[in-house]
Amino acid sequence: MFPKKLQQKLNNRKANNTLRQLDESQNLVDFSSNDYLGFSKSETIFNTAHEFLISHSLKQNGSTGSRLLSGNHTLYNIVENIISDFHNSESALIFNSGYDANIGFFSSVPQRDDIILYDEYIHASIRDGIKLSNAKAYKFKHNNLEALEKLMLRYFVPKAFGVVSESHQDIYVVTESVFSMDGDSPKLVELSELCKKYNANLIVDEAHAIGVFGECGEGLIQQLKLESAVFARLATYGKAMGCHGAAILGSNHLKQYLVNFTRSFIYTTALPPHTLATIHQAYHEMINSKNKNKLHQNIEFFKSEIKRLNLQTFTSGEMLEGQWGFIESDSAIHCCVISGNEKVKLIAKKLQENGFNVKPILSPTVPKTEERLRFCLHLFNTKEDISNVLCLLKEATNLFLFPLEKR
Repeated sequence: MFPKKLQQKLNNRKANNTLRQLDESQNLVDFSSNDYLGFSKSETIFNTAHEFLISHSLKQNGSTGSRLLSGNHTLYNIVENIISDFHNSESALIFNSGYDANIGFFSSVPQRDDIILYDEYIHASIRDGIKLSNAKAYKFKHNNLEALEKLMLRYFVPKAFGVVSESHQDIYVVTESVFSMDGDSPKLVELSELCKKYNANLIVDEAHAIGVFGECGEGLIQQLKLESAVFARLATYGKAMGCHGAAILGSNHLKQYLVNFTRSFIYTTALPPHTLATIHQAYHEMINSKNKNKLHQNIEFFKSEIKRLNLQTFTSGEMLEGQWGFIESDSAIHCCVISGNEKVKLIAKKLQENGFNVKPILSPTVPKTEERLRFCLHLFNTKEDISNVLCLLKEATNLFLFPLEKR
């Protein structure tokens, strides 16, 4: 018999119209995936990854064990060296996924009596890692440096003049370079200066910036030349890189620590050679590809169409309850906030029925009243598709958000 308490939670989801389900993939115009550069379907990457495995005599399906036992095959050193060189980092350590990397990092690096200060919109994987940590954690208002500094002042102990914190606590500040549910970015230069002022360790999740920002897709940290100001960066490969896995970038000391103390690294089977070969070839494709410019052309065109159609925009956190419109973004993620699970699902269904795969993001994934449509842009989206989906959005919002007498 299924436990009554669990069934009740499912029943509550059904009653609130928030029950999640696994839908079959549909042949619609893609405005929902994280495949920003189209690498997941690249025949070039697929074929060269296979050739790379053959040339290195790696004809095996699995890794056979954890990296500390039998799974540390020869490709790991090759790929980690490419990653660290590409991202101008002293070292790189590969994890099986971004979730594993964040869980492992935040559960093992911050110690008892340390302080974690995190943006209120930080990814669920970081929140879950923080829950497993012995450190104390406090959130600050989204992208609000004044709110962050107030927290830092509360916990900072100056080390000048021989004054040292009795608890020897370290401060860790956590943010994303591109937020997955808003598409916006913090003021990273000012944030890094603030962390330097208060001797705090800055950690930046670059999941949605890799492949999108930087000369060759290195991410926002490198575009802003902030590598030396960051304690740790997270790079993931299931977004623009079109494959699987993740890496934590940092110092050699950090890598050595993670290998010794991070449970999600120690106690899991290593990635198979084929996954490493795919990451390897995706990096080479990103270095040699000129298609990133096409992605940014599509981003600029999407923003210009929002203006042409007089669709409302606002800065994240500044929208009044009941308003709707797009959060300002320069990334590949553009979100149209439409309050209410029922309304946003109706509009998403309308777009899908007309051939566009745009997904609704419902509460509790985002806060109640901040439900939204999430548009992910790709270099393969056409200008015609962008114009058509936004025109349809305008029609649908008029239909579902406003009474007939006001139209």
